[in-house]
Amino acid sequence: MMRRYGLLALSTLLVAAAPAPQSPAQMFGPLYKAVQMRGLFPDSKTFADATPKRPAKAILADYAKCRCDAEPALRRFVAANFTIPTTPAAPPSAERLTLKAHIDALWPQLTRTQTSVPAGSSALTLPKRYVVPGGRFREMYYWDSYFTMLGVQRSGRQDLVEDMVVDFGSLIDRYGHIPNGTRTYYLSRSQPPFFYLIAGLSRDPRTLATRTRQLRVEHAFWMAGAETLKPGQQSRRAVRLSDGALLNRYWDDRDDPRDESYREDAELADRTPSRNRGELFRDLRAAAESGWDFSSRWLADGRTLATIRTTRLAPVDLNSLMVGMEQAIAANCRTLGDTACATSYAARATTRVAAIRKHLWNGRFFADYDLDTNRASDFVSAAMAFPLFAKVATPDQARATATALRPFVGEGGLRTTLIGSGQQWDDPNGWAPLQWIAIQGLRGYGETALADRVTRAWLASVDREYQASGKLPEKYDVVERKPGGGGEYPNQDGFGWTNGVTRALMADRP
Repeated sequence: MMRRYGLLALSTLLVAAAPAPQSPAQMFGPLYKAVQMRGLFPDSKTFADATPKRPAKAILADYAKCRCDAEPALRRFVAANFTIPTTPAAPPSAERLTLKAHIDALWPQLTRTQTSVPAGSSALTLPKRYVVPGGRFREMYYWDSYFTMLGVQRSGRQDLVEDMVVDFGSLIDRYGHIPNGTRTYYLSRSQPPFFYLIAGLSRDPRTLATRTRQLRVEHAFWMAGAETLKPGQQSRRAVRLSDGALLNRYWDDRDDPRDESYREDAELADRTPSRNRGELFRDLRAAAESGWDFSSRWLADGRTLATIRTTRLAPVDLNSLMVGMEQAIAANCRTLGDTACATSYAARATTRVAAIRKHLWNGRFFADYDLDTNRASDFVSAAMAFPLFAKVATPDQARATATALRPFVGEGGLRTTLIGSGQQWDDPNGWAPLQWIAIQGLRGYGETALADRVTRAWLASVDREYQASGKLPEKYDVVERKPGGGGEYPNQDGFGWTNGVTRALMADRP
């Protein structure tokens, strides 16, 4: 019974979580910095994913004696001491399948098993099979996986869905939260908390108590420090507003350059001497936790990455998902006969709904709460659909939100923002997860015409590119209906959540 998992037991579980292993940057220090700042690899993630051939202590001892100031010598040293990962090419198709058949055929190609890893590897083990996004993304990612799993399930692969639910639960059991992705360098942050929906895809009632316990541990991770906050204070991911309302923000427990984007972060800090480096790195990392890395949504001037201020916002998407988590825990506890748990989490959800309606509504649409101005932002983005998805909005707010979303819909689907900053989570790019969130949110409030319009536009965009190139890229330019651009790396092919959302929309449409 769930009664045994009270507050004391949850605290014990959090304390008992395994200490985070060192990331490559922490493990290799000066060597890691030299490799990344010299730009030995075009993609900073390449060296973050490399596997040392010998113990780190031995490699560092030899590096201290190595005359590796010149790039050729450094390249030779790295080649001698590390196995560099490669991205396997997609197998050629003898014939062009239908889009549906192609997606179904992709799941085995994107499925991995990693129950053990070499010493010193940045990869984290998982007990069961899992699906990777594809391209440079060689590991399992948090919020990506929910949208991927929607398609996996529609393809009749419930076995693989159940495996991935177990994998995510194992991460909570080991680390006290679900990291951004299954690499050591992602352990200092999470991603939008979709585990309540991931767990909800399971059809095994025998695991309900385990999944509920894990959800409660994840909730405690997001709320850590909240109990001591006074009005107007913040601690890690928890914020308390001046009227006592409790909300959440994105955060990262580290404040140094991201391992996977080390050079990019360090060079940005060098170009921005007026900013505190730790504060800048934290805001970059917090944006990575948001999944929107990067977007004008987080930028003080709407254009320049150096003005990023992610941690000064209480995001509308995050807090909507927290409502969903709290409601899911309450519902599970009712099923398990734990009345005290059900009552507690239901009350938390009700209180948060009231706070969202009051503080994250600017009179026209839902928006992030600005912790510096103490009001809802005027910045308009597709994140406004999350309160509809989580059924947080009043009917009037839902109607107004639908009106505010209409300008976002292009011929190829829903764009992310209306600002073309060059960042990948901005105009004209559209992303699979936001299509799903908006479509389901609009349908839930009877806005079926707009939901159908987004569905048709997205499926037409995906099909058009598939017919032209045979690919399903990570993001799309939904204005010109072509692969999207911008950001820190080239558009990737594969691609987990594009496949998943497209397959689910195809299966679910009338």
